[in-house]
Amino acid sequence: MTWVESIQTAINYMEEHLLDDLSIENISRQANFSVFYFQRTFSILTDISVGEYLRRRRLTLAAHELMETSAKVIDIAHKYGYETPEAFSKAFRRQHGVTPSDARKNKRKLKSYNRLVIQVNLKGAEPMQYKIVEREEFKIAGIKREFSLVDEQNNKGIPKMWEKVNADGTDELLFKLNNGAIEGVLGVCVENTSKSIDYWIGTSYEGKRPKGLSMLEIPASKWAVFEVHGPMPNAMQNVWKQIFSEWFPSSGYQHAGTPELEVYSDEDPSNPDLYSEIWIPVK
Repeated sequence: MTWVESIQTAINYMEEHLLDDLSIENISRQANFSVFYFQRTFSILTDISVGEYLRRRRLTLAAHELMETSAKVIDIAHKYGYETPEAFSKAFRRQHGVTPSDARKNKRKLKSYNRLVIQVNLKGAEPMQYKIVEREEFKIAGIKREFSLVDEQNNKGIPKMWEKVNADGTDELLFKLNNGAIEGVLGVCVENTSKSIDYWIGTSYEGKRPKGLSMLEIPASKWAVFEVHGPMPNAMQNVWKQIFSEWFPSSGYQHAGTPELEVYSDEDPSNPDLYSEIWIPVK
């Protein structure tokens, strides 16, 4: 099964079980991905989370049933996973802009989110600057925090972690300590359990563990190193999307499953000429 087919298999599974109590573990298992890498890949390709996709699709089907049948609102609410009519009405209004009763009574226009089909661009419309390098194992010194993958809390917590590091001077300390194989400050995701990750902000460092910091060993790997040009966060997000939608499907490489790295310089993050890197372990 190809990489794209794996993602589509998981999407098909979601569609076939929209009325069930789906778990992210079962969904990601359909693609033979870990929970973290499936959530990450899905959100990069679609710009929405797995949970948001399920919510949109359920409310789309609920709206169709509301308009085309005489079923009671409370029965439709329960069918699509809402315990109370109030919870259903709130979610329905957030997506469609009207309450269920108003939609049925006045035949209002509603938003429809169609079944997702993954398509990738193999044309390489925009050139990607990358190189393949091999590195022996190396260590980073830094700080880490554990983030839950439930409801994708990691996507909310990691930006706040960076804000704190930039505000309290930790980033300046890390740049001063940097003496290892990679120049800059690193953001590193390490899978912990099926429901959590450890996120590190650190720097490549050789020496005794600095006071107040922890150490992490990055295994020897073959890396695809992608150049990122432009201000944060858009430039980094755009290259991630290009990697998953263009490069992986056409390159012949697979993700090796070990931690990825985002590499940041000490330049102004709003600089239009800012240079950063994405390091992905490949096989």
